[in-house]
Amino acid sequence: SRELFVLTYGALVAQLCKDYEKDEDVNTCLDRMGYGIGIRLIEDFLARSAVKKCRSYSETADMIAQVAFKMYLGVTPSVSCSSAAGNEFSLILDKNPLVDFVEELPAERASLCYCNLLCGVIRGALEMVHLSAEVTFLQDKLKGDAVTEIGIVFLKNTEDKKHKRN
Repeated sequence: SRELFVLTYGALVAQLCKDYEKDEDVNTCLDRMGYGIGIRLIEDFLARSAVKKCRSYSETADMIAQVAFKMYLGVTPSVSCSSAAGNEFSLILDKNPLVDFVEELPAERASLCYCNLLCGVIRGALEMVHLSAEVTFLQDKLKGDAVTEIGIVFLKNTEDKKHKRN
């Protein structure tokens, strides 16, 4: 459940900080863990949401924000497109439940991307529906920014690439 996940997430990040000296290593580990969750979570998402196949990157970004985030975290980020090509989007979270029990990052952990697990989850889930994407935090309230912003850059549709080879 969401409540259990939020309560235990802080303990997970704290343990990783003990296990790894460098924030970059913690960030990589969180991303890798999230990726593993995302490739498994997509089946649950598709089964529970009964959504149809998205026809555009814009529809996909909206689906992530309006359905997936609402379903699993209980929040609905706003979505904005940040490229003329229509393949770059930002998910803007006014409220991030993963940081409900965190006031600020310690000064010695300034480069820690506390919620990097979310980037991995999104990337893994998208890959399972044949969409390659870069997913990164662009802004973070824990680092003093006004909002939390996750950037998604769709790189290619891997399903289209397979069909072109055949």
